[in-house]
Amino acid sequence: MWDPTTYLRYGDERSRPFHDLVARVPADRPRAVVDLGCGPGTLTATLAARWPDARTAGVDSSPEMIDRAAALDAPVDFTVGDVRDWRPTPDVDVVVANAVLQWVPGHEDLLVRWAGALTPGAFLAFQVPGNFAAPSHRALREVARATRWSDTLAPLLREAPVRDAVDYAALLAAAGCAVDAWETTYVHLLPAGADADHPVLTWMEGTALRPVRAALDAAGWADFRTELGVRLAEAYPARQGQVYFPFRRIFVVARTGARAEEKP
Repeated sequence: MWDPTTYLRYGDERSRPFHDLVARVPADRPRAVVDLGCGPGTLTATLAARWPDARTAGVDSSPEMIDRAAALDAPVDFTVGDVRDWRPTPDVDVVVANAVLQWVPGHEDLLVRWAGALTPGAFLAFQVPGNFAAPSHRALREVARATRWSDTLAPLLREAPVRDAVDYAALLAAAGCAVDAWETTYVHLLPAGADADHPVLTWMEGTALRPVRAALDAAGWADFRTELGVRLAEAYPARQGQVYFPFRRIFVVARTGARAEEKP
């Protein structure tokens, strides 16, 4: 289960990659725009504001997220659905998938399928976190491999669920797209209160720790959370009342049906 309130704790930091991604989509007057993995819908609403003449839709697998999105009263058609089942209609000119494909094993095949199904000249834009080798995720995997939790948690945590920018660029160029791919490392400055939980722990509760929490009972989750918090405090010490949290992101904007040497 996704918790919209927990996810939005760091709304400004989480939204910045979305805006940086969409800023590189040069669509002028798209007929339809789809946000796959739209979450609570606040960012999808900005797509409707940018392209007010387009039909805008948001899809997410979490009913809790879609309930939150529907309450926005935005000009967006929000529906519950699995991105693996989504198929573009002929009028879809822009597809955005922001921080969702890391949850989808084999998403490379999805990207190729979408690129082939979209109308020539459409834009496929996505962003995935590239921080799986960071101290935060190494600590998560190390605690999960502890004897007490290994049988339950080890199958849930993958070492590298995403590719790098070069791999994605090559994949979509081979599918006939013109590709703009890049990487950015954001340094998030997270407030660290003396009596509060470590901010990287609360950040991870909104995303990476969701399957862990779902798999453990209340006592197990409390113990896991405490042990991980200790490791995160060692990896990301507070300085001047804040924690410096580097976060690498991988971005791709692909234009379908174009020669690979062209840029979007």
